[in-house]
Amino acid sequence: MPRGELEEAFRALRRGAPVLLHDDKGREDEVDMVFYAGHVDEWRVYLLRTMAGGLLCYATTQDVARGLGLPYGDELLRLHPGLEAIASRRLRYGDRPAFTVWVNHVSVRTGVSDEDRAKTIRELHAVASMYLDGDVEGARRKFLAEFQAPGHVPILAARSLKERRGHTELATTLAVLAGLKPSVAFAEVLARGRSMSLEEAEKLSDATGWPLVRGEWVVEACRDEGLCGSG
Repeated sequence: MPRGELEEAFRALRRGAPVLLHDDKGREDEVDMVFYAGHVDEWRVYLLRTMAGGLLCYATTQDVARGLGLPYGDELLRLHPGLEAIASRRLRYGDRPAFTVWVNHVSVRTGVSDEDRAKTIRELHAVASMYLDGDVEGARRKFLAEFQAPGHVPILAARSLKERRGHTELATTLAVLAGLKPSVAFAEVLARGRSMSLEEAEKLSDATGWPLVRGEWVVEACRDEGLCGSG
């Protein structure tokens, strides 16, 4: 595990710079651009939209999502007769989706602009921070009072790395390893017509100075820090 590259990624997250995160050649084999949610503003949303281009998501932990009363999206769909089949199918990498619900903050105009999505992400970060700092009831009240659904920002809930090794889990774990709260915003980095390859992402990292982190490094560091158990 290249500790120097990981430390560089930690510093980038702490100062609000992007990190490029590759999951695994045997999984999605994709690269996401990740920001710590506490630093997200309209410029960073613009960067995610223009330099990454994939679906812009907010992610925190499963514990926070469950504590706020959020079900996974496939759980919701299975409650509706006739939709169980589409909610049970999996893409080729096999994992259950991490999506819960999609929201807007009530103060936004339409929810989709850079400034609107930045506002929604910042307020979701505030809710998650309250919850993680122990103000569980305050976090629940703020979430239920200040958000509208469906909206333009999907909330993803990270399972443990022992259960799932997607970008949701890797990105939230990377934030924790950096000494931050598990609260991130990210989007897949796209090339023309397809996902950007790891080799292309390495060139992008060299050109921009944005750290590129491999998923296996995050898993190894997590184990070294005693955060992931032995699985």
